[in-house]
Amino acid sequence: MVLLDNEIVKDIVSKAKRIDGRKFDEYRKINVQKGIVGKANGSARVDIGNTTVMAGVKIEPGEPFPDTPDEGVLIVNAEFVPIASPDFEPGPPDEHSVELARVVDRMIRESKAIDMKKMAITKDEVWKVMIDIIILDHDGNLIDASGLAAVSALLDAKMPVYAIENDKVVVDYEKSGTAPLPVERKPVSVTVFKISNSLLLDLTALEEQVMDARLTVGSFERDGNILLCSMQKGGSGGFTLEEIDRAVDMAIEKGKELRALL
Repeated sequence: MVLLDNEIVKDIVSKAKRIDGRKFDEYRKINVQKGIVGKANGSARVDIGNTTVMAGVKIEPGEPFPDTPDEGVLIVNAEFVPIASPDFEPGPPDEHSVELARVVDRMIRESKAIDMKKMAITKDEVWKVMIDIIILDHDGNLIDASGLAAVSALLDAKMPVYAIENDKVVVDYEKSGTAPLPVERKPVSVTVFKISNSLLLDLTALEEQVMDARLTVGSFERDGNILLCSMQKGGSGGFTLEEIDRAVDMAIEKGKELRALL
């Protein structure tokens, strides 16, 4: 049955059509909700069609990395909840969740979305920003949904209320912070998928079964210009140089629409 489904999908795409009638560069309906987890410093839920992703942000004091002693720390984790898909199994993170976390981390980190210099507190402690991404329902295009959820949660995040006692940071967990996290930029990721000789956006889980390759392009806006900050290639197939150029153009154009949702 799966083989038959795959052949049907490929045949439909070869005729410049899609199963749900969308255009090749058209996303499903996107919904973004912020502030959905009361105990988190920031949170967001993103729905792209039937794909649902939630992201939570926790901010706490900790030690800096040795090579960046005057900067805060960013950590991104992703969890594929078994109820989200028959393909997800309980247990430690697999290569798919590790890749997802790294792609989102790279997009945020390389765009300099957070001013990490402002996250230093004392000579020994900095703020650690931890983003947890949870896949609640998987129907394709998890990277783009996760990127939107993570950045939305960062924009929703508030800095903790704290005091410095004996050169140590003491957080008052009974009080809710009001100062926003110093988010300077709003990066988004757009994944361009290749099926045969066609390039498409926002694949469903069924369409992803027949993809040859994907290219995720992270971008952000600065002074009215769109700049690239990350790229990640996936899948066993490849792209020609012309296809890469087209994919980047598609990602830049669609990224403007996604950024407006933030």
